[in-house]
Amino acid sequence: MSLTTEVFGTTKDGQEVTKYTITNSNGMKISALNYGAILSEMIVPDQNGKLEDIVLGFDDVAGYEVNNCFFGAFIGRHGNRIGDARFELNGTTYELEKNDGKNNLHGGTPGYHKVMYQADAADNHVTFTRVSPDMEQGYPGNLEISMTYTLTDENELKIDYEMKSDKDTLCNPTNHTYFNLKGHNGGTITDHTLYIKANGFTETSEDLIPNGTIVDVTGTPMDFRTAKKISQDIGADYEPLHVAGGYDHNFVLDKEEGKLEKVAEVSEETTGRKMEIYTDLPGMQLYSGNFIEKENGKAGATYTYRTGVCFETQYFPNSINLPNFKSCVLKAGETFRSTTIYKFV
Repeated sequence: MSLTTEVFGTTKDGQEVTKYTITNSNGMKISALNYGAILSEMIVPDQNGKLEDIVLGFDDVAGYEVNNCFFGAFIGRHGNRIGDARFELNGTTYELEKNDGKNNLHGGTPGYHKVMYQADAADNHVTFTRVSPDMEQGYPGNLEISMTYTLTDENELKIDYEMKSDKDTLCNPTNHTYFNLKGHNGGTITDHTLYIKANGFTETSEDLIPNGTIVDVTGTPMDFRTAKKISQDIGADYEPLHVAGGYDHNFVLDKEEGKLEKVAEVSEETTGRKMEIYTDLPGMQLYSGNFIEKENGKAGATYTYRTGVCFETQYFPNSINLPNFKSCVLKAGETFRSTTIYKFV
């Protein structure tokens, strides 16, 4: 296991950005930036040992300072959507940024993927820390953030979140990395084969806000309980797919509450790469890159429609406004801990 650091560039306001790269005994590498706690590279061997970077991203800080698609992003204080960009907590109504029509998406401004972090790196991990001040993005409480990327010799990227607030607040962090198991410049991901351990998904309005109803996946294009290619049903005549332009849905994971379990597996046959996803949270957003238009990515790549796929572990979107969903409220003085693992087998 080795750890190296290098200067990645400078932000527009003059702050130096460092890239931390961890390499395991199998040649797998991950790189992360102290700007945005961005996961900028994941270099993984294929079935023949060929190493390739399989996550979408940029070659420079300027790309990440725009980053409208959230490539490699650490998302907070609340990942995904909150309806009408508002919520009530302890009798107070909080108004958030309306950055997705009339709704709030991925926390607001400043995005957690567009701020600087303190970094502590050693051996096989790098930890990013920061305090998100009271009312940043519109959320109450000074939130102490710690997020750690760990690379193991079992070819696991482990993401550990730990957060604590001095006021009751919302806490629903996630990771928005786009994967393409053929390589970050490998074209569309609809030929990937996917399994998700989920019997249901959360029904939404036309602007993708869950309404509290959980839909059984049986007999629908949303059923991934038997592995299938993403392309198999993505074009089906099914209203939730029309509304989202493909897959952009929260799956209700079939798992024990609070337990870290394998919930999904994605593979690509030409490279033989296979990735398992583990989480202790109740939901996972499958996003098939429907809104990538034309992004000039790293190493001369051009990313377009459906050239990356995201697996965002989470509490259900809009759960703060839907009492039948597991709450994402973090009580003052309590510590939020959660783990997501992306494992290559």
